[in-house]
Amino acid sequence: MALALTAITISHFRSHRLLRLSLDERPVAIHGPNGAGKTNILEAVSMFSPGRGMRRASAAEMTRRPEVLGWKLSAELVAGHQRHEIETWSEGGAARQVRIDDKAASQVALGRLVRMVWLVPSMDRLWIEGPEGRRRFLDRMTMSFEPDHAEAVLVYEKAMRERNRLLREQVRDAHWYLALETQMAAAGHRIHAARQSTLTALAAAQTQAETSFPTAELELIQTEGALPESEGDLREALAESRFRDLAAGRTLVGPHRSDLYGVYAAKGVPASDCSTGEQKALLVSLILANARALARQVGAPPVLLLDEIAAHLDAGRRAALYDEICALGAQAWMTGTGPELFSELGARAQTIALCERDGQSEVVET
Repeated sequence: MALALTAITISHFRSHRLLRLSLDERPVAIHGPNGAGKTNILEAVSMFSPGRGMRRASAAEMTRRPEVLGWKLSAELVAGHQRHEIETWSEGGAARQVRIDDKAASQVALGRLVRMVWLVPSMDRLWIEGPEGRRRFLDRMTMSFEPDHAEAVLVYEKAMRERNRLLREQVRDAHWYLALETQMAAAGHRIHAARQSTLTALAAAQTQAETSFPTAELELIQTEGALPESEGDLREALAESRFRDLAAGRTLVGPHRSDLYGVYAAKGVPASDCSTGEQKALLVSLILANARALARQVGAPPVLLLDEIAAHLDAGRRAALYDEICALGAQAWMTGTGPELFSELGARAQTIALCERDGQSEVVET
């Protein structure tokens, strides 16, 4: 079953005043000079999935300037033999809204319909940056398997913010904490279980496929101690940690203290110690594993967004990546500065060439 976005319209989004694209299910190669609006197209496509998109920008930040009218995106989704009309928009910087087949819909419903995974240049530092970026990377992959994961994360973070406020204000009455810790324990247990399930699926997808990209052994670790496995144990751990948390002014126990640890399996070297090229190859390997695992779980690979994917990949690995994308049957949206970066794809992909003229992104050929 194919999953592809076609007939996309982008209105007043970033550098695009109005852009209409008619596409098929093949990979999409977008090339053009810096500033032509390539990444803006990928960001627009990312808004057909739950959350704040691949740049994690606010709705107001995405609107085209100087007009600041708000933005609107629409697309036709092909999912096997079914077709759906999807619209998402924001007016005046307000929270974005979603409509599926002319009916108002939640972002969770959008996540069930459109599975999407992306790799952007800012992730190239994943293995050497702080744990927060790795948790976000893992949660995005987890959400591709379980769209409800996003809701669990939101519930947990909201309750934790309120608990942290009590801690900073040195509130010591246990009754103020009980309801919040019950919420955190329930959501936190769901978060941890979903993350572990994702790592299991990724491991299987990596080891069961022949690929030119290195396998990464992944482990979910805690920055301090071990995360209690059951909901009840996590609730007790939060209660027992209150005195220590009061001193710190923040919550020191829970899945927000988890970290994703990766090892280059063939070399036994931590990913953080690998070369820049090896770190990039490990990331590509995980994205491909995510796509293969999803194809087995839901019957179709996700839509892939691969911004400046050719960076740090030699010609051999670039060709191998394209071969794997085509073998998966995934609609992969890829950007690069020149057409030569996609020459190995040939007729297997559709090409969009962009330029920038008078502050407006324009398609010069397709």
